[in-house]
Amino acid sequence: MDAATKSKYIKLQWKTLIVLIVGYTCYYFLRKNFSAAIPAMEAELGLSKVQLGIFLTLNGIVYGLSRMVNGLLADRYSKRNLMVLGLFLSCIINLAICFSPRLNGFLNLLDAEGKATMGLVYLIGSLWVLNGYVHGMGYPPTAAMMAHWFRPSELATKQSIWNSSHSIGAGLVMALCGWLLSRFGYSAWNLCFIIPAAIAFIGAIVMLTTLKDDPTDCGLPPVSEFERETRRETAAALSPEEKTEQKEEKKTDRKEEQLTGSRYKKFISRMVFRNPIIWGISIADFCVYVIRFTILDWGTSFLTQYKGLDIALAASIVAVSEILGGVLGTIVWGWMTDKVFKSKTLRTSALCTLGATLCFTAFWRMPEGAHWFWCALFIVASAFFIYGPQALLGVSCSQYGTRRASGSANGLCGIFCYAATFISGIGFGALADHPEYGWNAVFVVAIVFGFIGTAILAAFWNAPANGYARAERVMAEIDKEEA
Repeated sequence: MDAATKSKYIKLQWKTLIVLIVGYTCYYFLRKNFSAAIPAMEAELGLSKVQLGIFLTLNGIVYGLSRMVNGLLADRYSKRNLMVLGLFLSCIINLAICFSPRLNGFLNLLDAEGKATMGLVYLIGSLWVLNGYVHGMGYPPTAAMMAHWFRPSELATKQSIWNSSHSIGAGLVMALCGWLLSRFGYSAWNLCFIIPAAIAFIGAIVMLTTLKDDPTDCGLPPVSEFERETRRETAAALSPEEKTEQKEEKKTDRKEEQLTGSRYKKFISRMVFRNPIIWGISIADFCVYVIRFTILDWGTSFLTQYKGLDIALAASIVAVSEILGGVLGTIVWGWMTDKVFKSKTLRTSALCTLGATLCFTAFWRMPEGAHWFWCALFIVASAFFIYGPQALLGVSCSQYGTRRASGSANGLCGIFCYAATFISGIGFGALADHPEYGWNAVFVVAIVFGFIGTAILAAFWNAPANGYARAERVMAEIDKEEA
């Protein structure tokens, strides 16, 4: 590969990374706006925490299933088109939620006091569940594009940089909605849907006109060739273990093109559905997401109702935890994984999950009347740690599933991630509303899941950095069966 081609490759890699960050930030504008609007929807529409928790749970379950379906699609069809279509559809759904009370004259959605009837509850709930499905069209094609554009040796760092879009999007939309509700009052809750939708529509246009699925779409060689070029330059610095892993990856690259029909199905089955590491990652991610969603979905609620802060300050703390703690955490832990832990994502994830659990415990056990600064400090610290595994376990799926099955592996993991909303959504909504249990019970359950997740990840401490050696063995088995 000559110098000009290599320079073009690097420029397009960064362009792809930046556009994917912008695009997924827009996805989060249309996902976490609902969480920011929860206190206002409670007050203005009379919705209960249990009803809102049901919305969050069903949205998460459908999202997880959608990630599985769209993960399979992302491995076979245009990743860019899938991602853009999902964002366009989410814009439409958010606009429908914004204007849904205006249908009161036709569908009897509001009672005499202006509160939501069960008709409006069902309508908003159904739309939010549908939004969960179209959001499942975002992550799998993104993860697949990252695996096709970036070398395995740099994927943890680059995907962690991309993963900052979760925190940037959630943080900005929390700050935006917090300001809107503070400035215009809770009666302006619908602005939390229409303004993010307008911003996301522009983001969808940017993705459609700038993204490419693969380097070969730009006249460049595949990333595996770029990886081998880099290896030749750094071969002397590699450990024997890394050299062995790279040889296995090279063999896998040569055979990937042969995987079609039954061969492809067997490969996916053995690299994903019969791979114990992928299942371990998925179960651990369930635990990670319980803590993450506790902060992100209920943060404004427990900071106002349990700690006594006003809505503007509470929303600001959650926003800072996402933008500062989340962004910094994803980048720092991604860099640490590649540079210190030699791309062994599961080691970093175990340490981060433990750190997040301890920080969240410290937040819960703060003495009554403590200054709001300490609330902010421990919530930001929890986010700093929890966004390590939140980013890196997706990288793990791409590494252990290999490029060929990265979308499918991330899809399976996504089901477990968002099955966590059974706990963090309706479960925590019911606990918080319960007169005897309340928010204390929510914190206890979240912390227990944090320790469980830590233990699962620690069990894989000595696992290899990726699954390319396993892929070579699987391909040999398939060759033997098909012969």
